[in-house]
Amino acid sequence: MAAKPVIIDCDPGVDDAIALFLALASPEHLDILAVTAVAGNVPLTLTQANARKICELAGRPDLSVYAGCPRPVLRPLVTAEDVHGRTGLDGIELPEPTMLLQQQHAVNFLIECLLNVRESVTLAMLGPLTNLAIAIIQQPQICQHINEVVLMGGAVTHGNITPSAEFNIYVDPHAAHVVFAAGVPLTMISLDVTNRVIATPERLQAIRALNTPVSAAAIGLLEYYGAFDMKRYGTAGPFLHDPCVIAYLLQPDLFTYRRAYVNVEITSELTMGRTVVDLWQRTNYLPNANVVDSINVEGFYQLLTQTLARF
Repeated sequence: MAAKPVIIDCDPGVDDAIALFLALASPEHLDILAVTAVAGNVPLTLTQANARKICELAGRPDLSVYAGCPRPVLRPLVTAEDVHGRTGLDGIELPEPTMLLQQQHAVNFLIECLLNVRESVTLAMLGPLTNLAIAIIQQPQICQHINEVVLMGGAVTHGNITPSAEFNIYVDPHAAHVVFAAGVPLTMISLDVTNRVIATPERLQAIRALNTPVSAAAIGLLEYYGAFDMKRYGTAGPFLHDPCVIAYLLQPDLFTYRRAYVNVEITSELTMGRTVVDLWQRTNYLPNANVVDSINVEGFYQLLTQTLARF
């Protein structure tokens, strides 16, 4: 089978970096058309530079990286330096990137690319949905050329930045509202799933044993990042949220999902950014998303370790 055309939109961020490693090591499955950066875990000046650093470390300086929106549609930017560190990639030291940042704005790239592709494109969304939402608002016809939007975001039960909201959706709930209402094929991988994907010491040791520059970087990042999760949640290691999106694209049989209607709260400050998931069809709205509800965690870590071994 031909590699699936993919655009990765991200806000690196530690788990974004692991997701990028997983994608960049899989060219036979994923034809990465570009990486687009958005403000989220850290400000845009850092996320776009971090994306280029990761591409270079992974041996893919040929990829195009585009900087997108530096803030959410309507709300002030909220970041997560307490989790990812001041740089977004605390725990390792990477040189400043030498690959050039593309001059075109990520939103303009998304519009131009999607309007001119011969084959519909899958969008792997690892951060706030600002870039995609603005592109849809400017040129709604791009939706006809989207094969699927696969996003890490939302929560069926409880959030991780507020009691109700998951970080990516909370940062730009209005953008998420636009994307969920756009009518595109959409798969949501929520905290309820990704919180099961814990990088235990045994799983980290399997990655460390690869003994490559990429595996060493992954371990450095995850050991720093893991300290936050282990302290707050009492887990044996950090949650790997964003890599679940890439794993879904590479090996969808690791996951199960159900169809449901999903809307995003944008009016109540108490529950701002909550993804309201109608699992039991208690509304009159037709399902608009595949809501992932399970993951084969051991299969995920086997895929991750085997893929990182390619570097």
